[in-house]
Amino acid sequence: MLSFSTCWNSSRHTAGDEMLREIQGEFDFDLIELGHGTRISLMPGVQKMFDAGEVRFSSLHNFCPLPVEVMGASPDCYTFSSSSAAERQRAVKQTLQTIDFAARLGAPFVVLHLGRVSIKPVTEPLIALAKAGEMFSREYVRRKVEAVAKREAAAPACLEKVKECLKPIIEHAAAKNVRLGIEGRRGYEEIPSEREIPPLLDELDSPQVGYWHDIGHIQIKENLGFVDHEEWLRAIGPRTLGCHVQDCIWPAQDHQPPFAGGAKLATLIPLLSPDCLFVWEMSPRKTVEEIRRSVAAWEEHFGR
Repeated sequence: MLSFSTCWNSSRHTAGDEMLREIQGEFDFDLIELGHGTRISLMPGVQKMFDAGEVRFSSLHNFCPLPVEVMGASPDCYTFSSSSAAERQRAVKQTLQTIDFAARLGAPFVVLHLGRVSIKPVTEPLIALAKAGEMFSREYVRRKVEAVAKREAAAPACLEKVKECLKPIIEHAAAKNVRLGIEGRRGYEEIPSEREIPPLLDELDSPQVGYWHDIGHIQIKENLGFVDHEEWLRAIGPRTLGCHVQDCIWPAQDHQPPFAGGAKLATLIPLLSPDCLFVWEMSPRKTVEEIRRSVAAWEEHFGR
């Protein structure tokens, strides 16, 4: 199944129905994902089109709609891993609301970011070094090794907070018949890492929860030397509910149209579940023509 995310155009619309009609008019997608930049002011138009039977939704990306106090797309404005109990409670409340909207709009999936480990950010400094031609320098290796040690020490406490937050969320999702996709993240300091995802899914032990792959995110991690993209998908592919389809220009320019970057899609895509939902998650800067070419190339390789 193919879908298209409103992250491409939600920022430039003031009416939800106009946002959806632009996607329908430009591209041949039967399903739409409401991205995490969907403001509450867009929801009346979205609901109107859904009620009229003019649109079908595959998924909502938490938080959706965007919390009223947050001015721009920010899926990490509240995190389940926060040291602040108030922030964690806010994150849970907003997620329950997203699940309610998904059920109301007939969307079977909600995509979740879980948070981050409480260490100094390392991904952006490593990207800067890679861009400067210092990928294999002593400084690069030192920063990377230090980050691994610090993350391993700090992750367990952060993951416990995440798991406590997920308990009521999973229960609510089950009641609403909505499934939750835990997204693979771009940053090494973010939760969960690839090593943490399988045991987390095992511990949660719920049919409501699975993995949500993001091609661009994991390609960045491969480019920085944290993971082997193909090896990871061989391990996690059968547990994948959905996939954000985007390519990545080395080292870290993601949200590119498929086949515009360095991800080896012909090898990677067959490793995902046969039932996987594929959602185009494009940068707002990508043109209609660029996206159409990527869809045509996808269909040539993988069909619809």
